Amino acid sequence: MKKIIITIVILALVGAAVWAYFNFFQAVATDYVTAKPVYGEFLSLATTTGELRAKNSMEIRGPQHARSVGIWQMKITKIVEEGTIVKEGDFVAELDKSEIMTKIKDIQLNIQKNESQFLQSKLDSSLTLSSARDELENLKFNMEEKKLLMEQSKYEAPSIIRQAEIDYERIQRNFTQSQKNYQTKVKQSIAKIRVIYTDLVKEQQKLQQYNEVLAQFTILAPAEGMVIYAREWNGRRKVVGSTVDAWYPIVATLPDLTIMESVTYVNEVDIQKIKEKQPVKIGLDANPDKQITGKVVKVANIGEQKSGSNAKVFEVVIELTKTDSSLLPAMTTSNEILIDKLDKALYIPLEGLHTENNVDKEKVYFVYKKDKSKIVKQEVKIGIMNQNEVVIESGLTVDDEILLSEPDGKAELEFITIANNKK
Repeated sequence: MKKIIITIVILALVGAAVWAYFNFFQAVATDYVTAKPVYGEFLSLATTTGELRAKNSMEIRGPQHARSVGIWQMKITKIVEEGTIVKEGDFVAELDKSEIMTKIKDIQLNIQKNESQFLQSKLDSSLTLSSARDELENLKFNMEEKKLLMEQSKYEAPSIIRQAEIDYERIQRNFTQSQKNYQTKVKQSIAKIRVIYTDLVKEQQKLQQYNEVLAQFTILAPAEGMVIYAREWNGRRKVVGSTVDAWYPIVATLPDLTIMESVTYVNEVDIQKIKEKQPVKIGLDANPDKQITGKVVKVANIGEQKSGSNAKVFEVVIELTKTDSSLLPAMTTSNEILIDKLDKALYIPLEGLHTENNVDKEKVYFVYKKDKSKIVKQEVKIGIMNQNEVVIESGLTVDDEILLSEPDGKAELEFITIANNKK
């Protein structure tokens, strides 16, 4: 009887050990989400969000020579709504005129001051020269009088004759000197008036220049088209209250809608895969049913800071193969850039792929594969991937089944290399 009891106990212990082994040391292939590898066409895509713009457009500019009049920045006080259709010469926008009007008033005051100085200078010169001319006339009469006395004294004593000659010579010298002084005063008056007149003309020319720039503060359409707001350095649209820089006075554009582009930004990891001429499928948020094709025409070499983040992004320009009237600038697009394509490939969901380092500290890729009633770690060799799947070049077949999450007891699972799997 004791032998029977001992035998039963031993069998129970063996059964418990076997049960514990399969439950605690071998993951049982049940109750896990699984997937089978798919064999077929594989597309490696980069999906981005972009914005439509016209490839070519005419710029609507503010004052072209604002810097020459000391204006460096101007604020937009009025602007038509974006999307407005305008004809050549129609009003588009107006800039704040307060700064330039202050400068114009200062110039006008300078002109008034110079005009007063110019008039006063002419009056002073007229009085001075008139007095000098009167003096010359008086000297001329005196000289004629002395000459007459000299001629009349020829019958007088020699001393009287000599005195008359001396008086005449003196008055002659005075007259000659006065003539020279008069000519000098004329030149001085002309020079003085010319300086004041030159300053006056400069201020008048300056006023004309400022008025010409002022006229450009009211911005008119250079041609017929649809008004699209220009962008600031941070990508924001220029609206009422926005600042326009004198060295880049673009307020808006008139796009040529016959050739459209989608401008998007790609992160620094994916940018290495983006090349010119890659085909693109383009969707519109405004019209999800509409599908358009395009191609990459430009890939930026230098990254830029993403707004609100430390990440660097690179501008990618996609040109649409065709366009129509429903495509408008600033529309949001979803872009699928075809990076690579395999006509026939075996691929699995990315959730099923895992990595670890082997004994040589080399990274190896593996999946958790169902092997009959247990789960094993199966090494795989991967190829290209997209955002959702990865190509398996070796290690799996289309009949295998893999787990999409990590199983319990994963540390104790058997690891099967590609070489062993082939055996």
